[in-house]
Amino acid sequence: MGLLALVAANISHADTTPADLRAAAEQAVRTQYGATGSRVVIMPTQLNARLHLAACPLPLQTRIPMRQGTPSRVAVAVSCAGHPGWTIQVPVQMQVFRNVLVTSRPLARGDMPGPADVHTEERDVARLGYGYIESLDQILGHSLGRPLIAGVALEPGDLNGRETVRAGEEVQLVAQLDGIEVRTRGMALDGGDTGARLRVRNDNSGRVINGVVIGEGQVQALP
Repeated sequence: MGLLALVAANISHADTTPADLRAAAEQAVRTQYGATGSRVVIMPTQLNARLHLAACPLPLQTRIPMRQGTPSRVAVAVSCAGHPGWTIQVPVQMQVFRNVLVTSRPLARGDMPGPADVHTEERDVARLGYGYIESLDQILGHSLGRPLIAGVALEPGDLNGRETVRAGEEVQLVAQLDGIEVRTRGMALDGGDTGARLRVRNDNSGRVINGVVIGEGQVQALP
């Protein structure tokens, strides 16, 4: 059905106006994305003021396309299931604010962020295309896979898996000497995941050696 066929021939009836369409679309967006803890801000969008669709005898229906994450712009299908039936796409631009974890200070790769390293801040999650983190439970026990400056929202991709070496536990210290691999025991003074740098106290010499975690309970000594 073409758009012209949707236009009411007799405007003396209560036509469906652009304001009606926007109100239905915006309410659908608020319902879809206004979950507990979210604050939805709708950015004004203009429809053709001369657009008058035939009055709908039933409540307007809306449908939002399924998408991953939180987009900043969606096209809401607003339709009338009565006679004459019609559907029109209404663009809605929005911001969705949630409290997310943000770094309080610069952090290095391999660091394991804790309560002193992060704080919550309200951010527009529609602009965080790679996801976001909302609670400390999601980061405790994880190390960082890359360095972060202060004031950035933490993303799931910033985190490595849970730590494979814990501070205070006995580890196997692996060193290369003249092409020969030497293994000895030591105590980890820091914790970290694979790839994290930490310190190990050699049980034999008592020296503190810098190393890199290469596996569960294993640390490669740095030259």
